[in-house]
Amino acid sequence: MATGRGTTGPTKRDRREEARETARRMREEAAKKARRRKIVVQSSVIVGIVAVLAIIGVVVFTSMGPGASAANPKNMASGGILLTSPTQATSTPAIPAGGKPTPTKMELNGKTAHIQIWLDYQCPYCDQFETTNNAQIKQWLQDGSATLEVHPVAILDSSANKQYSTRSAAAASCVANSDPDKFFDINAALFAKQPDEQTGGGLSNAQILSIFKDAGVSSKAITDCVNNQTFASFITTMTSDATANSQLKNPTSGGFGTPTVFVNGERYQGGFTDAAQFAAFKDAAVKDAGSGKTITFPTAS
Repeated sequence: MATGRGTTGPTKRDRREEARETARRMREEAAKKARRRKIVVQSSVIVGIVAVLAIIGVVVFTSMGPGASAANPKNMASGGILLTSPTQATSTPAIPAGGKPTPTKMELNGKTAHIQIWLDYQCPYCDQFETTNNAQIKQWLQDGSATLEVHPVAILDSSANKQYSTRSAAAASCVANSDPDKFFDINAALFAKQPDEQTGGGLSNAQILSIFKDAGVSSKAITDCVNNQTFASFITTMTSDATANSQLKNPTSGGFGTPTVFVNGERYQGGFTDAAQFAAFKDAAVKDAGSGKTITFPTAS
């Protein structure tokens, strides 16, 4: 008579194999659980890092304020600063972040010349125009027969001049932002101390600030603005806008250059060293434009 499980029950070998199989399945399940835990932990870390970076980005953006990546100065809503006298600038808010310049509206009365100049403080031709015409433009501003809108741009940057075109234009924008009524004086002073385009190395920020101080402009706000190049991106953007604007391109060359000068929307194409020629052009442009209407230039795109 048989005893135990009988001939149909699992053998000792079968029981060992079953135990091994059970152990194998348990090891595999444990490994799967370990892998799942690793994936969850890694995902949580990644999500945490992304969240932290997002928070940092928000904090940085908020602390720098609107338009932080391209800070815009006050009193240059058109991309330039509008002077109605040698000591009086028109107050305007800064161009909003991501916004475009708003062309200045010019009231034509048959008497007033609205002069607009796009200039580069490293440009020798701009220096010629400034040196030749500064005194008479100042007189026209004083007697109310003209307004002057100055658009600093940067087309002559180089490693040799340490990007002086941008640095000087950005520095001038600091004055437009903080001490706009002194802009006429610092504009003339920058040209009076213009470094040589071919051999000069560009003026340092300290030298620019010294020029401003001699012209009666000095403050911590302007010093910080110049040293930090707060408005460098603004100048880069305004330069790109100017060079791409078909209305500002020279009809002869087809390109943009400085100085580019308009009076009541009419381009000046005369010499840069003849004050009488520019004065005659100014009078003719006022007459040609007529009176009793309002124009903008450049016209809004």
